[in-house]
Amino acid sequence: MSRSAPRVPSREPIEQRLGEFGTSRKPLLVLLALMVAGTAALVCAMVPVGPDWFGRVGSIIIATSFSAALAARTGGRPFVFGLLALGCGLTAVISDQDLLLTGAAVLTSAIAAVLGVMLTVPAAGFFASARECTVGLVVAGVGALATIGFEPVIETVRFEYVGLGMAFLAAIVLVFRLGAGFHGLGRRGLIVVAIGGAVLAATLLYAELLRNYGSSGLVDQLLSWVTWSRETLGAFPRPIETVLGVPALAYGCHMRARRRQGWWVCAFGVAATSPTATALANPAVTVQEAVLSVVYGLVVGLMIGWIMIRLDLALTGNRGRRSRVAEQAAAVRPEPSRFSALL
Repeated sequence: MSRSAPRVPSREPIEQRLGEFGTSRKPLLVLLALMVAGTAALVCAMVPVGPDWFGRVGSIIIATSFSAALAARTGGRPFVFGLLALGCGLTAVISDQDLLLTGAAVLTSAIAAVLGVMLTVPAAGFFASARECTVGLVVAGVGALATIGFEPVIETVRFEYVGLGMAFLAAIVLVFRLGAGFHGLGRRGLIVVAIGGAVLAATLLYAELLRNYGSSGLVDQLLSWVTWSRETLGAFPRPIETVLGVPALAYGCHMRARRRQGWWVCAFGVAATSPTATALANPAVTVQEAVLSVVYGLVVGLMIGWIMIRLDLALTGNRGRRSRVAEQAAAVRPEPSRFSALL
């Protein structure tokens, strides 16, 4: 009696697993088209070209599409959260109340900051990590256009802190699931997260102490450096992005290619994407200076990230160039593609 051939399990490409969207790629294409249309409207409003309503309409489109994309990426319900964001945006714009417009703006900045981190993929090498940091900041940059498109009435420092706090809390909640909870940290992950938390707290605390209680001599010296950088280079990089956000995102993507707890490190990447998403909110800073500040922070932050990656490989891997090449080639931890659901 002949034996039937064994049943081969289906190998559906992971790029087609779009969570609630099913296997169709049409919703993904619609989201991308909405993002392009919203970004174009926001750019026209900034130039300015076209009617005055381009700015707020573009902000609503970006807030809606980013919310749906974040929900789809993290295994949520994109239609539900997209409609919720659309309703909130329309309510804020139609009411024309400063409080609602400011709330919509800060929520948009937080969503853009978290989405910038969630859209990254594992990076086996340093240049791949640099690419992922660039992707995250570009997404946050589009969020910055949408943030000011709502025309919020803000106190700059408070607005930036609220946006950063909301983005960080949302990132921690999502990473708790992606990183297998606290037990998935391990000793190394726990050490890295503790260092990242200490750097974040120290940076924010030092900025506040310096602003309120710093000696005039120290403040004048630091301000002279900032003034020289702005006059000579056109901008000064934001410290929290440069020292913490970009290095954490670069090192986190490097770790994710090898260990799942790399997600916990990536959570601190919102220290780069959140300041980027609120970079245009300060009326005292020009668009050119805001862009240059983000670029400078990216470049210097990647230098620090490169040092962290090399130290990690030196302490945990084998010495020698061939060993590093072999280790990079073996860093193939599977993870869904950039436009697929992570959960």
